[in-house]
Amino acid sequence: MTSLNTTWISYPSKNLAFTSPEEIEAFIAYQNIISRLMHCYIAFFVPTGLIAGLSILIILIKNYLQYKVIENLDLLLLHFTLSKIVMIFLSFTVITRPDYLKATQLACNVLSFFFNFSYFNAQHALVSTLLILLLKRLPPRTALSKVTQRPILCVGLVLTYAFCLSLTEAALASTDNYHLETDCQLDPLFAWPEYEIVKFTFGFGIPSVLQILCFIVLFAKEAPAEAPTLQQHIRTYAAPYIVSITTFLCHLFYSSMILSRATLKLQKSTGTPKDELVMNIAEIVLFCESCASLVFILCLHKPCKDEILRVLQKCRRQNAANNHLEIPATPTTHGSGSQ
Repeated sequence: MTSLNTTWISYPSKNLAFTSPEEIEAFIAYQNIISRLMHCYIAFFVPTGLIAGLSILIILIKNYLQYKVIENLDLLLLHFTLSKIVMIFLSFTVITRPDYLKATQLACNVLSFFFNFSYFNAQHALVSTLLILLLKRLPPRTALSKVTQRPILCVGLVLTYAFCLSLTEAALASTDNYHLETDCQLDPLFAWPEYEIVKFTFGFGIPSVLQILCFIVLFAKEAPAEAPTLQQHIRTYAAPYIVSITTFLCHLFYSSMILSRATLKLQKSTGTPKDELVMNIAEIVLFCESCASLVFILCLHKPCKDEILRVLQKCRRQNAANNHLEIPATPTTHGSGSQ
């Protein structure tokens, strides 16, 4: 890998050698699309995602402090939520689009490390959640069930695995010229092609296969007679299943573009402005998924949903009480009946 030279790589938008007016018009249109998507994401998705994420943290931590115990599912969703909140904060790097954040290669690699750490954390926390739900419905008598009954151990394994993968990705980012300023994206363009290949394999390929296997076993294997029906089970744990489907669809698009970028690097090509546009769209879609997943958890996960309903009912009662406050009667003057 040390023989690979990535100094030739640059964004197509930085190579303005257009040969026709049509190419210039197309380039301006691509820039406008990226800019509008960025403004839409920052204006609508970011506030919604952060409010939902902070609400989930407050509710789950409050429940833990109140009952001094936390369910396996709640702990993994807490872990998932923290990872998504970090990703949302890191997504502020898109504010400069259609241009890119200016940073040294070392600083960009540090940002990339934390982004990948959150990305891998969220992906494998979701896989662990689906596995726990599967074993909850189909309880086996194996060592695996004992592991999943200790959620702190699951979280520790996910953190360790994500940390190792993030370190690997950091090593695959070419930082020979670490002191030079570059156009920084959370997935550095100057990284070696192996960076994208590892991210696709361990950040999407393997987790997606495990998620699909969980769904296949869930639908194909018959549960014990005393277990709830499949419909009841899915209704009870709707949040993780909906988040899993949403994540798969959004990450499929993002990961496809990551792999496409690796292919361009291997072909010694910088691609076209359209390739750059689609990669930027895929990145913003990934961040939108982080916000949407937190909203789904807040609205569908039972402890969060119950707390929201309780707050709404309390507000409704207060409003009703205020509306029924006794209003002082206006005094009336009674005239005499006789002259």
